[in-house]
Amino acid sequence: MKAIVLTGYGDVDRLEMREVPEPRVAAGELKVRVAASSVNAVDWKIRRGDMKAWMPVEFPHILGSDTSGEVVEVGSQGTGFKVGDRVLGFVRHAYAEYVTAPLDAWALLPPKLDLKDAAALPVVVLTGAQLIEEAVRPRRNDLLLVTGAVGSVGRAALHAATKLGARVIAGVRKGQVPEAAKLRVESVVALDDPAMVDRIPLLDSIADTVGGETVARLLPRIKRGGTIGSVLGEPSGAKERGLVVRAIQTHADSTRLTALAQAVVAGELVIPIGGRFPLSKAREAHRLAERGGTGKVLLTA
Repeated sequence: MKAIVLTGYGDVDRLEMREVPEPRVAAGELKVRVAASSVNAVDWKIRRGDMKAWMPVEFPHILGSDTSGEVVEVGSQGTGFKVGDRVLGFVRHAYAEYVTAPLDAWALLPPKLDLKDAAALPVVVLTGAQLIEEAVRPRRNDLLLVTGAVGSVGRAALHAATKLGARVIAGVRKGQVPEAAKLRVESVVALDDPAMVDRIPLLDSIADTVGGETVARLLPRIKRGGTIGSVLGEPSGAKERGLVVRAIQTHADSTRLTALAQAVVAGELVIPIGGRFPLSKAREAHRLAERGGTGKVLLTA
């Protein structure tokens, strides 16, 4: 089969289209013919070598964690799926024509969801939901700020927090305020405007998707004993301020992925798509995704 292979750390020229063996389905797995995958930030960070200290890879390596497609084989002990089912999943090695993954990585595609566009969803919607539900754990009427709120993970976090009854503030950059104003939130704050940050009321919690100086500036705005959840590791200085800190790593959850896909169909959650490229144009897709601010970038069969 054809796959995009990362040959070493570096620029996009390290991505090559190659013929590689098809994966073999194991017990409790599905084999899926890929209709599309998508580029996540972790992909280009791995490619550049940004994450090699804690997430090293062996070369040649196939990137990609999102996929959608059609089931072509069900491994022994596989239940709940059949050949021909249309699915989306949180997997490994998705920049390829075929992929295998355990049953709990997959969800059946809602009938009204476009098969290729569905590949934009798994990583970001699961990450955003798990950030809220497993890290922040807000109570009804808690005041919660989500950083990077117009990003794909941020949008999923806003959706999950609202469903739990939290009062949500969208934290964005100045230039993103008009877009954030379209979201269903209590208010919008430009986090690169010090005056606006100083006016943020004391928060019960923060769901952080951006890290760095942005979250550092926000720590004084959280009540003592409040919570900060992060997808980027524990923020420096948070525990010293008496905050509860929980960092998460995204994990497969078939049931939750099904519900989040249905929320997209219902229009309750919108994950913008910023570009579509054939698999052979993975270099161009990485360039666009790395620039940011465009929505999810798809690689299609």
